[in-house]
Amino acid sequence: MYFEILALGAVFLLVLNYTKVIDVKKCINDNVIYFRRFKESDYDFLVRAKYGEGVDPDYLFGKRISNGIIVAIVIICLMINSLSYVYFIAAIVIGILVFKLDYSNLKKYYKNNLHTIDAMLPHYLKGLEILIQHYTVPVAIGKSVDTAPEIFKKGLLAMIAKINAGDSSIEPYMEFARTYPVRDSMRMMRLLYRLGLGRQERKQEQLLTFSRSISSLQQKARDTKYKERLDRMENKTMSMLIATGLGVMILLIFAVLQMMGS
Repeated sequence: MYFEILALGAVFLLVLNYTKVIDVKKCINDNVIYFRRFKESDYDFLVRAKYGEGVDPDYLFGKRISNGIIVAIVIICLMINSLSYVYFIAAIVIGILVFKLDYSNLKKYYKNNLHTIDAMLPHYLKGLEILIQHYTVPVAIGKSVDTAPEIFKKGLLAMIAKINAGDSSIEPYMEFARTYPVRDSMRMMRLLYRLGLGRQERKQEQLLTFSRSISSLQQKARDTKYKERLDRMENKTMSMLIATGLGVMILLIFAVLQMMGS
């Protein structure tokens, strides 16, 4: 009886949503703040990496939640005649899988474009290094925004705003690193913060250390790029060898069968 009531309630909810008496998606998007505990820590960064700053991660997260809930409700409705605890749990699990699907696709995109995304930080820092030779670190960061990769601009503006508001701690730099968790972002932001604290007479020495770290980061990016190319070549070579081996085996089998037939 409990499941029948639950299923009827799900059907009623779908009818109300279909007739626009209520809008489930709008309701979820309006209350997405309550679902944020389920948001993955790197979700916003992955959305920006794939779609740029023009897309709202919270809106996409709201769509993920609504899609998962709607799928679970639809499955419950389809199983209304034989609904049980097992089917109910299965519907919930499928709804969670639908919710996680978009995040999995984002992670796959990040993995496939790892070199390009990770190479953005050393490319930006190399240009920043030149500006730091002539300006203080906060001023140099402000002047670097226009030429920075699009993905970093919003975070850089937020960091500059906090620094200009009087926050002289490392927190604005760490907040940027947490927002954009690319390779070695935490370490490089710590170095940048220490560079900003350094005395003028030690600036060249610290700048040299900063420059060496950027060069090391660029080398890692190049090594990753070459490794990816090598892996692709190895996979293609292996596929060709397997295909050639199978072709030779098939030809040998046909030859043996033909000899036996004659």
